[in-house]
Amino acid sequence: MNNQSWMHGLKLGARQLWRDLRAGELRLLMVSVALAVAALTAVGFLADRMQSGLWRDARQLLGGDAVVVSDQRTPKAFAQKAVDAGLQTNTNVSFPTMARAMNAPDAVSPPDTPPATRLVALKAVEPGYPLRGRLEIAGLTAPSIPPEGEVWVDAALLEALNVQVGQMLGLGERSLRIGATITREPDRGAGFMGFAPRVMMNMADLASTGLVQPASRVSWRMAVAGSDAAVGQFLPWAKAEADKPEVRGVKVESLDSGRPEMRQTLDRASQFLNLVALLAALLCAVAVALAARSFAERQLDACALLRVLGQSQRTLTLSYGLEFLGAGLVASVLGVLAGYGVHLGFVQLLAGLVDANLPGATLQPALMGLAMGLTLLVAFGLPPVLQLAKVPPLRVIRRDLGSVQVRSGLVLVMGLLGFAVTLLMVSRNLTLGLITVGGFAVALLVFAALAAAALFLLRRVVPGESAPRWLRLATRQVAARPVFAVVQVSALSVGLLALALLVLLRTDLIASWRQATPVNAPDRFVINVQPDQAEAFLSHLNKAGVQSPDWFPMIRGRLVAINGRVIGPDDLMADRGKRLLDREINLSHSAVLPDHNPLVAGRWQAEEADGVSVEEGIAEALGLKLGDRLGFDIAGQPHEARVTSLRKVDWASMRANFFMLFPVSKMPDLPMTYMAAFRSPEGVPGFENAMVNAFPNITSVDMRSTLAQVQRVMDQVIRAVEFLFAFTLAAGLMVLLAAVGASRQAREREYAIMRALGAGRSLLAQVQRTELLGIGWLAGFMASAMALVVGWALARYAFEFAWQPPLWAPLAGGLAGALLAWGAGSLSLAGVLRQPVVQTLRQAAQ
Repeated sequence: MNNQSWMHGLKLGARQLWRDLRAGELRLLMVSVALAVAALTAVGFLADRMQSGLWRDARQLLGGDAVVVSDQRTPKAFAQKAVDAGLQTNTNVSFPTMARAMNAPDAVSPPDTPPATRLVALKAVEPGYPLRGRLEIAGLTAPSIPPEGEVWVDAALLEALNVQVGQMLGLGERSLRIGATITREPDRGAGFMGFAPRVMMNMADLASTGLVQPASRVSWRMAVAGSDAAVGQFLPWAKAEADKPEVRGVKVESLDSGRPEMRQTLDRASQFLNLVALLAALLCAVAVALAARSFAERQLDACALLRVLGQSQRTLTLSYGLEFLGAGLVASVLGVLAGYGVHLGFVQLLAGLVDANLPGATLQPALMGLAMGLTLLVAFGLPPVLQLAKVPPLRVIRRDLGSVQVRSGLVLVMGLLGFAVTLLMVSRNLTLGLITVGGFAVALLVFAALAAAALFLLRRVVPGESAPRWLRLATRQVAARPVFAVVQVSALSVGLLALALLVLLRTDLIASWRQATPVNAPDRFVINVQPDQAEAFLSHLNKAGVQSPDWFPMIRGRLVAINGRVIGPDDLMADRGKRLLDREINLSHSAVLPDHNPLVAGRWQAEEADGVSVEEGIAEALGLKLGDRLGFDIAGQPHEARVTSLRKVDWASMRANFFMLFPVSKMPDLPMTYMAAFRSPEGVPGFENAMVNAFPNITSVDMRSTLAQVQRVMDQVIRAVEFLFAFTLAAGLMVLLAAVGASRQAREREYAIMRALGAGRSLLAQVQRTELLGIGWLAGFMASAMALVVGWALARYAFEFAWQPPLWAPLAGGLAGALLAWGAGSLSLAGVLRQPVVQTLRQAAQ
């Protein structure tokens, strides 16, 4: 092709693009692409900004971008490295201690009455705290830290000690004034003592209390904050430095390692957001495929006329290729702009859920949207474009020549293969992308095969003359166009599969996510309940209205042997394994497997005297496997057991969990105490004070503040996901509306011929309704059944949820598919039966 032919093809393509834009020939195609890009970019923009915002806001849960934790004063090398990297630093000290209520001079209590005491988590902070997040007192942002001579405390401590703001609190050798109540502490730790009532003081007052001595168990936390580049430079060095043998008692926490409950929440949120973007792209592929086929069918006569006028196949290929690319570029740009506008609306809706404005959007979602739009056009539009160039000139007088062949019916397959890589990029998670893309590819083949089988059976059992005319016409009309029917059913099934996944994931998987840390999760731990107090303690909880507490024996023991061989920290390579062998670990026993500890290997045999169930992470760290014999030292008493099962434990679930669990109901020969985990009863003032007074030896750990923090982040994430699901669901319904309307032109001709032969509008309306309901039910049933399979795989391997697929979904999906297809068809095919017969036949003859 010479330069003149190139120019001629480009000019012809530009004229055709302008003409078809004005005539509305490309409306369905461009709307489909614009919807696809708008859905993808709206989700992409919001997901991009939400993920950046969530990770940014979650840093306040550490009080900085990273934290160096040590049992002595932070080594100078860490502080100097942070300063050299341009990072801000701030150090605080925390440790458990006893606080006492100092009686006021006019107190009515007898002088010899001992002051009320309470175990508290003391934190001494220095100016500049916190580096990330904000500290709130009495519901307002704190202007600074507690002034010298003053402490800020949790409201629970006031109740426990029966004191008020303004009274004095004894800490060691000092008495300090209670200045305010803490309502929000950004970096409240998830460690065990982090759940005790907080007392916060100025670092300058710490030495005068006399609480910190050379042998005291104190946690020093140096938080750092700065640019991502500076933190990225500091973290690897700090972790390598902390791992050196000569550096003891130092570890580095970041969002990836320091707060497992937050990391799990954010990881699941990221996967949910990516899945929504992936389903949005798959949804819109259906409409683009059908729109491309419909456009090709409408252009057959025009191509035949151009061939009669002397246009070559290369010229037509170039012109239609330019037209498609031009239309796709315009539609993609419009889709990006629309998606950006829609995501701004969602940002406004989310304004109350985040503490600060979201970070600005990047160009990645826009570029991804443009790439997806053009990829969809090229993948789905190329087969019909190539076929248009091969339309024979004889079609001008013989309309049966050059029609769309079977190979164009494979547009969906070619399209899915064409943009599979793009979808994997959208997913940002290989497992998530492979399951979703692979599941949809397999589903498409299954849908096509089942649709073909259904049509084969339909042609064999077409109702006879005794059946109603509308039923005979509907079944014969579907059976007479097997290729188009297979394409339509497969396309609708893929679209409904995406919608079914959205609904199932929105309900069941989010419910499973909430169940991991439910609203009614235990908010209080009580330990050190003695065996002779067990019955009285449970009775006390029952009278206070506590419902179904977690109740377990608590045994402290040290693992000393594996398979008869004495083992110590030096025998293992993994740091976690070394730490486990270097201290006592929590053990318990129960004849019933806890419902929040599913088995992953082995079997649970109740009352198996020499058995033990091990948490799978601990088994991996210690190199344990089923059948290994373990030797324990429990308060000087030897005890042996055989590993009979491995359990999966969610340590962020706020439930009572143990490293190892003996499957027996009684172990009378071993020393133990009891622990309880429960939700504090509402409307019972003084509950904790009464409990501690009745059982003064117990330790009550209040988890309400941390649980509220976890729930706050989780609710924010779930509501964001729900917004995205709602938008993608709406986009999917609009896409299905466009997809059903792709057969409008063919139906106009068929119904016009039927009406010319004497069929009435009411009869044809019944035929159309029957056809749409039948195709919709078949597509909905197949889509819902496949959604159970794909959803189970996503739940099991991507989100790691225990999910029971609802077996009623296929029946409900069939009904929903029938109604959706009927509704979409009624809207998109409105006017088909009202158009004059003469007008339709004249247009078909032109």
